[in-house]
Amino acid sequence: MNSGRESAIAQSAHAFAAAVEGLLESPMFPLSDDEFIEFMQELETSFRKLDVVKQQCALESGARGLPARAGVKSPILFLQETLRLSHQEAAARVRNADLLSTVQEGSFHRPPVLPRVAEAQRAGDISADHIKAIKDVLARIPDAAGVEAKDLAEQHLTAYARQGDPKGVTTLGVRVLAYTDPDGRLVEAKDRQRVRGITIGNQRIDGMYPISGLLTPQLGAVFIPVIEKLGRPGMCNPDDPESPWTTAELGIDTELDDGDTIDDGTEVDDASLTPAERARAAARAKVRAAAKRDHRTAAQRNHDALLTFLRPDMGPSRLGSHRGLPVSTIVTMSIEDLERRIGIATTATGGTMSITEALEVATNSTRYLLVADSDGRPLHLSRGQRLANPAQRLALTATERGCTRPGCDAPASRSAVHHIKEWADGGDTDIENLTFACDSCHAQVNTGPNGWGTVVMGQDSDNPGKTGWIPPPHIDPARRPRVNLRHHPRVPGIPARRLC
Repeated sequence: MNSGRESAIAQSAHAFAAAVEGLLESPMFPLSDDEFIEFMQELETSFRKLDVVKQQCALESGARGLPARAGVKSPILFLQETLRLSHQEAAARVRNADLLSTVQEGSFHRPPVLPRVAEAQRAGDISADHIKAIKDVLARIPDAAGVEAKDLAEQHLTAYARQGDPKGVTTLGVRVLAYTDPDGRLVEAKDRQRVRGITIGNQRIDGMYPISGLLTPQLGAVFIPVIEKLGRPGMCNPDDPESPWTTAELGIDTELDDGDTIDDGTEVDDASLTPAERARAAARAKVRAAAKRDHRTAAQRNHDALLTFLRPDMGPSRLGSHRGLPVSTIVTMSIEDLERRIGIATTATGGTMSITEALEVATNSTRYLLVADSDGRPLHLSRGQRLANPAQRLALTATERGCTRPGCDAPASRSAVHHIKEWADGGDTDIENLTFACDSCHAQVNTGPNGWGTVVMGQDSDNPGKTGWIPPPHIDPARRPRVNLRHHPRVPGIPARRLC
């Protein structure tokens, strides 16, 4: 870029390089917390816009014939060698350039293949991970679904991506695919059965056995609840002689809690407690103490949970309950999907399966009918005591599906029942005042300067009846309630009853 008369784009590149140097040299500590958050958000938006420029460079290098001039076979290899990129990064730039840019083909300018994604990327609203998630979903829509179906899917996915995270895009994609391909043309049950399997390799020199495989939705639905129960921090820890292995060892015949968090602050010597409540409080205290001593990874806890379950003295009959419900497979589906035999069902552990597969799992099971309003909230279910009962937890499992704190993806099986208006402040144990919060998020609800609050969203909001989480001032000085869309990806144009 040393021409006698520097072009505008060259000047912009020089200014950008100078700005980056300025950022590298400038300390961040003078910024207040609010200013720092705004600074990060502005930078992130600019970084995302810069991806568009990178794609344009990839497109331009091909249009100029630079790969051939350099003696390489493709634009991807040219970018790899010229910019020292990985093959994966170079390929992503070239492919995204083809999909998201206006491409000149002879005398014709072809518009972007994914115009809505291209627009969102240019605005800096979505990241490369968002784009990858959208592309992955669109690639799985069968051609037989038609151009209109793919166009509508792009619209919905992009609309969600502008205000959600990449994982949420994938979650929404599962639901989009269920209705785009209702007859199972894409992936049928027999396809899943064909690739199912668990392989245990030969014993290694250190005595360990490698294991790999794929579980069908049905096996995942019945197996994961066992892992959730026995793999909780503090449970079944072989390195801790005080770690409980079954509820019988805790001296109670029910779960550690009837739905509320194990760290609810109840004192064992509280004179107002009944003997049963005192036993549960002691059990909670024991598990809480064991959890604090538990330094295992999630993978190690899963291993120890499986070992515990397969012990001769264990088995399904001694699993007891988990989070106030018997350890079992809980599958929810809408009446509309059940009648049409299409769509998807959701498990309490966050998984999905086809309606046909769900009906197979539900054979000889106990069935419940939940009546909800148009916003997906149970109409009414009341209790006069502090702890939620199993029926209320089932209702929340069907409607909330998991922790309601914004951004959290903990499923119902790892969530506690939380009073939106605290019991101590006069909040009733009615379904309208109950929600799900995982143990970690539940601990962040307090009246301190860094605490979160909870509220029921009003009828005039975008999410009436849902649980709004009020962030502390350092996150949002205005303390505007936020709703978690991770378990209920909703976008304009798709009825909530179908995708939520």
